[in-house]
This record gives sequence, C-alpha cells and structure tokens, in this order.
Amino acid sequence: MTIDRISTNMQAQYMMNELSVASAKLDQSQQQVSSGKVANDYAGYGDKTAALEAARSAATRADAYKTATQSALDQANLQDTQLNTLSDLSNQLRQAVTTAVADGDASSLMPSVQSIFDQAVQVLNSKDSSGNYLFGGDKNNTAPVTATTFSALQALPSASNAFANGTVAASVNVADGETVKVGVLASDAGTKLLQTIKDIVDYDASAGGPLTGTISGAKSNFLSGEIQTATTAAQSVNDVLATNGAVYNRLKGAIDHQTTLSSLYQGFTSDIENVDMAQAITNLNQNQTALQAALKVTSQLNSVSLLNYMSNPTITG
Repeated sequence: MTIDRISTNMQAQYMMNELSVASAKLDQSQQQVSSGKVANDYAGYGDKTAALEAARSAATRADAYKTATQSALDQANLQDTQLNTLSDLSNQLRQAVTTAVADGDASSLMPSVQSIFDQAVQVLNSKDSSGNYLFGGDKNNTAPVTATTFSALQALPSASNAFANGTVAASVNVADGETVKVGVLASDAGTKLLQTIKDIVDYDASAGGPLTGTISGAKSNFLSGEIQTATTAAQSVNDVLATNGAVYNRLKGAIDHQTTLSSLYQGFTSDIENVDMAQAITNLNQNQTALQAALKVTSQLNSVSLLNYMSNPTITG
C-alpha cells in the first residue's frame, strides 16, 4: 500500500497560479526599477495609451517647430547685421551729398559714392552659413545684384533692373496654421539706395558733369535734389531693418512658447510613463517576499503526506 501526499490537485493548481502571479509582479517590478518606466509596451499603460501617444506627438511637433524657428531666428539675426551695415551706408551717402552741397565742393563725392556702392553690393550679395544668398529669396543660388560696377549700373534703364533675386521671401511655420515671413529680398532693401547712386553716377557721366571740384549752379541744384532722394533711400532701408527686427522679436517669442509647450507635453509624458522610483523599489521588495513565500508554501504542500499525521503505534504486553 502506498501512502500518497495529502495535498489535493486543486491546492496544487491554486499555488501554481499564485506562483505565476507573484513571478509576473516581480518581473514587472524589476523592469520598472531597471528602466524607470511603468511598462515597455502599450499593454502596460492600459487606458492611458492614447493620452501618452498624444502627449509624445505634441512634444515632438513642438520640438520640430522650435528647431525650424531657431534656424529662422539665426537668419533674421544675420539679416539684422547686414541691414544695419546697409543703413549706415545709406546715411553715409546722404551725408556725402549734403557735405558736397554745403561746401560747394564735390572733390571727394564720387570716390565716396564708389566706396558706398561697392560695400552695398557686397552686403546685398552676402551669403548665409550654408552658402546661400541671404537676400535671394526663392532664387538663393543666384547673386541678387548683377550690376556690380558703375558702368554696369549706368547701362541699365533703372536700378530695379540690377536685381535678379526671387520674388518670394523665405518663411517658417512656427505653429499649426501660423507662418512668419522671415526673408528679406535684396530688391526690397536696396533698390532706392542703388537708384540714388545711379542718379549721381549718370549725372557725373553726362554733359552736366563731372561732379568734381568746386560746384555751383546746375550741379549744386542737382545734388540738392539728391539730398532728399538719399534721405528717402536711407529711410527705406531703415523701414526694412525695423520690419526685420519685429520679425526677430516675434520668432523669439515663438521659441519661448514652443519651449514651454515642449516642457509641458514632456511633463505629461513623464507623468504617465515614468515610475515613482521609491515606490517601485518598495514594490520590488514586497514582490520578492511574496514570491519567496509562495515558493515555500508550495514546497511544503508537495512534501506533506499521511505519514506526517500518523503516530507511532503503542505496543502493550
């Protein structure tokens, strides 16, 4: 006769189930402590999965807008530097003409105009860090100003013909449905300045010229009229400069907003997917204890038999 263990099949199945549950909880706790995340798949987040993905997507979108806006901000900053130089050149031209009229002496006028022209062309044909023409618009692989000498400028019917830039300035999306025009076209910034220079160069080469030495009469009258033309040209450059400054400030504000949104959405994501590490460690210790207890009970059940409950027989004489 065999004396079997007295633990029932039902008890064994129950304890095996408890072992499985305890082992699963321990695995989950270990994964959370090692990764710092609540789960490593969507199933572990349950009904929070949709909110998690929405927050992740929004954070990624905000970061993408921020990257694009930062690039645009860098462009606006570079444009500001070049436009300030162009503004200074415009004021130098106005001052050179004013001084010639006031002194009645144009001896230094044309050399000054030549220098201003050369520097203005250099500014308007400047490139960004990628080698693209800064003021080229949608034709940023072509030099915006094609007339780079006095003779080339004189040959044109108008200064506007000196420009070969595109017609569409660069823009950037800073948010869903919000676009900011960033680029400045060379023709918008420099046409009036180059036209003033062309007027002076054309007069200097005409029968009324040259504009040199002592001036009076028609020469003085012509240059007096050019003072206002040069002033208007300088104001035109300053208007473009001011607009660029406003764009810079708008982009700066957009980046601040994008940074705030990114931090907010990343916070949402973190709240959902990151574990409370102190609580996770506590859970790990508890689950280790629970598993050890289940293993011990199961082991004890498997070793119990009727012999444990049978007393030695008493022999009487």
